[in-house]
Amino acid sequence: MKLDIAQPLVPMTGAELTERAAAVREEVGKVFIGQADVLDQILIALLAGGHVLIEGVPGLGKTLLVRALSRALDCGYARVQFTPDLMPSDISGHAVWDPKTETFTIRRGPVFTNLLLADEINRAPAKTQSALLEAMAELQVTIEGESVSLPPPFLTLATQNPVEQEGTYPLPEAQLDRFLLKVLIDYPSHADEKRMVATVSRGSASEFDLSQIRQVVRPEEIVAMQLGTAQTTMDDEVIDYAVRIVAATRKHPGIAMGAGPRGSLALVRAARAQAVLAGRDFVTPDDVREIAKPALRHRIALAPELQIEGQTTDAVLHALLAKVEAPRK
Repeated sequence: MKLDIAQPLVPMTGAELTERAAAVREEVGKVFIGQADVLDQILIALLAGGHVLIEGVPGLGKTLLVRALSRALDCGYARVQFTPDLMPSDISGHAVWDPKTETFTIRRGPVFTNLLLADEINRAPAKTQSALLEAMAELQVTIEGESVSLPPPFLTLATQNPVEQEGTYPLPEAQLDRFLLKVLIDYPSHADEKRMVATVSRGSASEFDLSQIRQVVRPEEIVAMQLGTAQTTMDDEVIDYAVRIVAATRKHPGIAMGAGPRGSLALVRAARAQAVLAGRDFVTPDDVREIAKPALRHRIALAPELQIEGQTTDAVLHALLAKVEAPRK
């Protein structure tokens, strides 16, 4: 669906915003069993208008999640499998010569959609990665010198496998910083996996039946929800708390490189979306603390000695959050 940008959108706020977000969560949860934290973090990125880097082994339902989300949102969906021979034009599109009209016409690539699943983004070379990251940052692509805007809303969910690193092209820190959140997806619990297997094996289909998912939000309403989320009340002391957390990453022992100002912006944007999912029209220090790890884990680099000891980024961030004093309620 193409939005009429000539008509100004009214931000969606209050109970309507909370109800729509809860409805999307309920619909996607019908097929994306378990992993409630993962689903919430994806919805936070959607409400905040940011992109997501998902890290997890294959077969955990990442494609299913995006397909279910696109159905609930009535949005376009495209999936690109990143490989070493993938070219930038395979993502953005290219100009094609039409001998009948003797002119070039632009053939749009899969990036012209609402929800783009970039599967195993670290398997494509840097030039191809940059083409996607340009679209993420500027919401447009340049084809043969012509800039073409992407349809709103636009959300990129890029995945990478943490196990197989041979033949990959790791994203540099400057490009990782373009993602609002880095979401870690793990194996489901025994109960969730049992329920998932029972649901799929009950019928003849080899995967979940997406027809049970209702369309509860339209694309233009998503943009209105994003505008409303950005207006969620956030006290100056809570903003200061978020900035102090990010500043602490620059001097915390064991962190070789801390997060920049974009980290502060990401943390504030994500905290507002966290509050919306919690059913509130104001942000609390707990909202900032809960979303701090997904917002910052890809923006810091551990010192070599901590990596040798087997320390994780989340463990270091956990210790850091314990030291930064939160404002009193």
